[in-house]
Amino acid sequence: MNAALPPGAPLPPQAPRFRLTTLAYVRRGDHTLMLERRARPGDLHGGRWNGLGGKFLAGERPEACLAREVREEAGIEVEVAQLKGCLTFPAFDGEVDVYSFVYLVTRFRGEPLREGPEGRLHWVPTARLSELPLWEGDRVFLPWLDRPGVFSAELRYEAGRFVGFDVHHYDMSDSTVS
Repeated sequence: MNAALPPGAPLPPQAPRFRLTTLAYVRRGDHTLMLERRARPGDLHGGRWNGLGGKFLAGERPEACLAREVREEAGIEVEVAQLKGCLTFPAFDGEVDVYSFVYLVTRFRGEPLREGPEGRLHWVPTARLSELPLWEGDRVFLPWLDRPGVFSAELRYEAGRFVGFDVHHYDMSDSTVS
């Protein structure tokens, strides 16, 4: 039987050193739904603004994780979402590599909660997202959501500080990996 580890608990030596996640940016017209994360002890994201998302459950497909996380965090049902890219965060917390499937949600059902389990939700003009207290790497990839095709990027942090990135943009008429 697999028991879930409490947040912040060290991983057993045989455990994989990576985590799969989804990250969704929900759009309504020229606004994006953003989560103002509640500051909690041990939460690396506390006090920052982010899209919606979270960790995969065992055996869960990316689309199912996306729909579940958006429902849990915002109380809305995803109807149309486009995969925009994949982000790799090597040793993001100093130990675990994080891989995120990034989606742009352009149609949903319901009205978002004002406050969810992770913090307050706000409709922010998309053109002003970079003015929010974001992770520095978010300022790099958020403009890619509006480009055609998909991206694959590595965003590097050391001790919580953004130190660089590499990216490859794929034109979907030719999805050959080179």
